[in-house]
Amino acid sequence: MTKKSNDAAWPLPLPPCLHVTMDGQIAILTLSRANKRNALSDELVLGLQVFFSSIPSSVQGVVMHGAGDHFCAGLDLNELTETNTAESFETSAIGQRLNDTIQFCKVPVISVLHGAVIGGGLELAAATHIRIAEKTAYYALPEGTRGIFLGSGGSVRLPRLIGAATVIDMMLSGRVYDAQEAHTLLRLSQYLVEPGEGLTKAVTLAKRIARNAPLANFAVIQAIPRILEQDPQTGLFTEMLMVGIAQGDEEAKRRLRDFLERKLDKVTRT
Repeated sequence: MTKKSNDAAWPLPLPPCLHVTMDGQIAILTLSRANKRNALSDELVLGLQVFFSSIPSSVQGVVMHGAGDHFCAGLDLNELTETNTAESFETSAIGQRLNDTIQFCKVPVISVLHGAVIGGGLELAAATHIRIAEKTAYYALPEGTRGIFLGSGGSVRLPRLIGAATVIDMMLSGRVYDAQEAHTLLRLSQYLVEPGEGLTKAVTLAKRIARNAPLANFAVIQAIPRILEQDPQTGLFTEMLMVGIAQGDEEAKRRLRDFLERKLDKVTRT
């Protein structure tokens, strides 16, 4: 298994709070503020934007996880100061832009969730395409108790994932869900694994997905969220367009020919 370090892996410089290694075609992105429970500082948010905006064509998938005992404990409250309305709008716009960039990334993004997945950290996780939770993970939206509001797209994505009533309850009451509850009751994660097994599971899954035709992967992560927001007839038309785009790709045609030839060869031998 060949791995390359941060300097060799990425076309643009990243801040020291982010670290990238390459495992084949998979970029492993580590949030490296373990002493701050990987809280979202300005430097970290802007670095994530640079990372997801500059994915080279050689990369076919991203696995994102947190260093230390936690995925991300939300905003770095030490950086929060009194702001006026215009400054609050700008801060929210930066967070929304980052999570939009992740959701509509050109390759699938898998997050590995362990320890604290709180506030902005949960918004970040919600923007990824696949979430693998270790049993140490716990989830909270304490914005209501802190006198603030979700500001990075969570009020749009999270109700679609776990339901509006659940989001309202978490924000008003401060309710915390553990990994098992969030997986079985809320379906927040697609996979639940033992502590310490999340990264291996994510990289294995990312490599399997990377074997798909790249345009097919792109179509899935770009079209499904948009179809979800469309009325049924528009969604059906979008689906029809994506069928034509995906099946018209030369790589898809080659894979179909290979499948049919193997099937024909099997019939001939029998």
